[in-house]
Amino acid sequence: MSTSLGELSASPAISVILPVLNEEPHLRESISAILSQDYQGKFEVILALGPSKDRTDEIANELAARDNRIKLVSNPTGKTAAGLNLAIAASQSEVIVRVDGHAKIPVNYLSLAVEILRKTGSVNVGGVMAAEGITQFEKSVARAMRSPLGVGASRFHTGGEAGEVDTVYLGVFLRQAINAAGGFDERYTRAQDWELNHRLRKNGGKIYFDPRLHVTYRPRPNLPKLAKQYFQYGTWRRVVSRSHSGTINLRYLAPPFTLLGTLISLICGLIIHPIFYIPAAVYGAFVLISSLLIAKSPREYISLLAIIPTMHFAWGAGFITSTKTLR
Repeated sequence: MSTSLGELSASPAISVILPVLNEEPHLRESISAILSQDYQGKFEVILALGPSKDRTDEIANELAARDNRIKLVSNPTGKTAAGLNLAIAASQSEVIVRVDGHAKIPVNYLSLAVEILRKTGSVNVGGVMAAEGITQFEKSVARAMRSPLGVGASRFHTGGEAGEVDTVYLGVFLRQAINAAGGFDERYTRAQDWELNHRLRKNGGKIYFDPRLHVTYRPRPNLPKLAKQYFQYGTWRRVVSRSHSGTINLRYLAPPFTLLGTLISLICGLIIHPIFYIPAAVYGAFVLISSLLIAKSPREYISLLAIIPTMHFAWGAGFITSTKTLR
């Protein structure tokens, strides 16, 4: 892909886009962080409002009335990819910055992202999904999400050296690269970021991770919502693998194999012989030890005993049961 990176000014116009649905608890904080940026160029904030069931729309309208940099567009389906495309269509800027309504960016996020875009010649840059909880449960989830024992060795979860990667969290994009790739694929409920980054790379673009782009992320507030989130992750990662062959690696296969191995171990141990309980016991020991290593308090340890297997098994179950094929 040929890009006019050399022509990108030091402070290009930026459109910050947010697909928003049921974000009452966090939307004010998220927007406040965006409006407080130290960026010297012009930027706007475009909220694609889905059919929320809480006070999200009321808060969004209130924020827009106070600051003319905020624009609102309707996203009737509430789907993330559709909202992102609608927000991009309503924007005009050279640089598109994706932020979620439950994420909080640091004050230098925009200026640093533009600097990285210019220096690396990338079409998309991103950083660390720095999970931080407010409640005790959320804090425990955050511990798991930021540990290789909980989510594997993905740099945007656990940090690491700056460099070229397959995908990044959220993303700061060159508009021309998104347009050339055809935008976000609205058939995807989850994994739409990974799928777009795959197409950007196929077009010759570079996706770049830099740990200085540190975004605060608010985890799900309870176990059922966490399980639903990770089940969807697994489901849609399988869909990506069907649509784009050769995109599965061992890290993605670990949860489904762990789930199947544990279930087979328990069934065979019950029906055939207790020796078959060994694989399940090994995973149980892993959960006990990893929870101990991750936890910072006895309460977190107890929570992690449920959180870690929920993340692993829900992701694995979603991957195994996924039957959807996109055409």
